[in-house]
Amino acid sequence: MAAVSRLTLTDFRSYESGTIEPGPGFVLLFGENGAGKTNLLEAVSMLTPGRGLRGAALSEIARQGGSDAWAVAAKVGEIDIGTGTVATAPERRQVRINSAPASVNSLAEWLSVLWLTPAMDRLFTGSAGERRRFLDRLVLALEPAHAHHASRYEAAMRARNKLLADESRDDAWLASLEAAMAEHGAELAAARERTTNALEERLADAPQDEFARAAISLEGWSDADLASTLNANRSRDAAAGRAIEGPHRHHLAVMHRAKQMPAAQSSTGEQKALLLGLVLAHAELVAEIRGEPPILLLDEVAAHLDPKRRAALFARLEGRGQVWMTATEAALFDGIDEASRFHVRPGEVAQS
Repeated sequence: MAAVSRLTLTDFRSYESGTIEPGPGFVLLFGENGAGKTNLLEAVSMLTPGRGLRGAALSEIARQGGSDAWAVAAKVGEIDIGTGTVATAPERRQVRINSAPASVNSLAEWLSVLWLTPAMDRLFTGSAGERRRFLDRLVLALEPAHAHHASRYEAAMRARNKLLADESRDDAWLASLEAAMAEHGAELAAARERTTNALEERLADAPQDEFARAAISLEGWSDADLASTLNANRSRDAAAGRAIEGPHRHHLAVMHRAKQMPAAQSSTGEQKALLLGLVLAHAELVAEIRGEPPILLLDEVAAHLDPKRRAALFARLEGRGQVWMTATEAALFDGIDEASRFHVRPGEVAQS
């Protein structure tokens, strides 16, 4: 079972240095607001491709007054994973696996991490881009190669946008970029569709419990012949300064299954329950397909649930792998028996 057995931070956010050694099940972090609980979750989220649960620029992560660089090191099974930056290149992330240099995308091969934060409460009412990025994290947990195709697609699209603005552009090079977008875009679209369909099947068959069930679908783009579409749209895309069509226009449509109502029109409480139920269903799907559960990072989730739903959440998470949870008070974790408990104070964390 994949779990972080040791986490070490250096000049990361509010931590000058710090090490904790959590167990494989519940990892409970409690402390006052601003103590640094979410920073610990963010450190774990940086063990995957991307910018972590805050989506912050790499240069923003380094501790103020520190070395202008940061590092996160973790022990996962028998594997040592390290990532961070150096002061001379604050926006270039480095990764090491067992002390050997590795690509950022390769992190997905070693660890699946899912998270739920208070900022995600606006997911259903936010932009399509937010839901697409959320979907891509769900896909990545199931198909590590998704990160490679996403980065290659984005790189080809940026290069094409820049080339379209050049009146003396090389059409052969433009066609090559469009072919790359088509190749990697097809892989992106197929992976998103597989994940959406598999998760929708699980949600449809899930028993009724304390968390409302969502119904989901992939929408926004469905043209299979992307290369021809891009070729035909060159003039329009040049005027717009971006590609009008492609899998970067996908978004995840979410409905309240029982009410047949868009999630965006559901109550705030229903939206939280839908999102939590969606994340839990996906975690179970990952465990089934990959043979081991993902690491779950749940930031301030317990505080927003009534006692009945809180108990139902704890029961559903029991034995589901490593689950990191934060709360301002230890009492919010009442009902959890076996756990690694840590009291977080500004800049330090101690086992409780």
